[in-house]
Amino acid sequence: MSDTRFRHGVVVGKFYPLHAGHAHLIRSAARQCERVTVEVIAASVESIPLAERAAWIREEHPTVRVVDHLDDTPVDFASDTAWQAHTATIAGLLDSPADAVFTSDAYGEELARRLGATWVQVDPGRIHNPISGTAIRADIAAHWHELAPAARASLAARIVVLGAESTGSTTLAAALAEELGTTWVPEYGREYSEIRDGGLDAPWRSDEFDLVVDRQMAMEDAALRRVPTPVLVCDTDVLATALWHERYVGRPARGIRRRADGHRPALYVLTGDEIPFVQDGMRDGEHIRHAMQRRFREVLAEQPVPWLEVRGSVAERVAAALPAVRDATARATSFAAPLEGRPLAEQEALRGRTAGDASR
Repeated sequence: MSDTRFRHGVVVGKFYPLHAGHAHLIRSAARQCERVTVEVIAASVESIPLAERAAWIREEHPTVRVVDHLDDTPVDFASDTAWQAHTATIAGLLDSPADAVFTSDAYGEELARRLGATWVQVDPGRIHNPISGTAIRADIAAHWHELAPAARASLAARIVVLGAESTGSTTLAAALAEELGTTWVPEYGREYSEIRDGGLDAPWRSDEFDLVVDRQMAMEDAALRRVPTPVLVCDTDVLATALWHERYVGRPARGIRRRADGHRPALYVLTGDEIPFVQDGMRDGEHIRHAMQRRFREVLAEQPVPWLEVRGSVAERVAAALPAVRDATARATSFAAPLEGRPLAEQEALRGRTAGDASR
């Protein structure tokens, strides 16, 4: 039996970030309406891009219509002028009138009245989903499990461990992940080396490195959606693959470098080459290991992501990396204060600046 009660429902929010309470709200609307519009309305002072938030909802709730809008109108529930402005924006984003407004918070009653719709309050008091964007922004680690997988994939800090052959990058990636209570992504290139036609002796082609990058990024993306904490450790990445392309193909991998520029982690940890070279049957670069290490340093110094080189025992390397890892994670998972969390005078000033910029 269908639960459909309404023709067109609307859900409005910042989704800053998208969490389990939002998911419950959207699913509730979808069950009760023939169609649903989710309006993502953000302010310019907020740090997660508007398009990214809309993309989360499209991924997690593919049956609803998602629209997004940047709006610096002050949030003042006591002001009729503010209400008129916000209602006009919300109504303008609809492609047909809504006959139901779905919210958890009490503002939905007034919004529904102004839109000429029925207010449907979902989970009042947030009994079933005791979570809010405010709580998540204040302590994302404590509420990480409440985030939608798509949001986790965007917000988690990727820590990439890399280095020349036999410098202990895989060992350190596993040890760091264990210390941080998280997961790590292994190097697909090593797996591919074991199964490629011709084995290690056959000449390498550029398209093979493109394949390695595709698989490595897919593995990262899958891991990010299920990572148990706001940090994911990766044993190599796109940038490192570009350097291995230089090593084995003999020329720069410009396409892969462009992909690396669009897929930057929060931190690089370079493993030192002071430890003895260990031949495991797959390695062939002992004679150029130190030269490759210098190349890694050169490339890391040229790019904008913070990096450090660690040396010593595994325990010493973990201890050296941890402060930088924690700093990088904190930077990656911090949020600018939302518009309504700021004093009204600041909100008004922001609207004035935005209007001035738009008129230029």
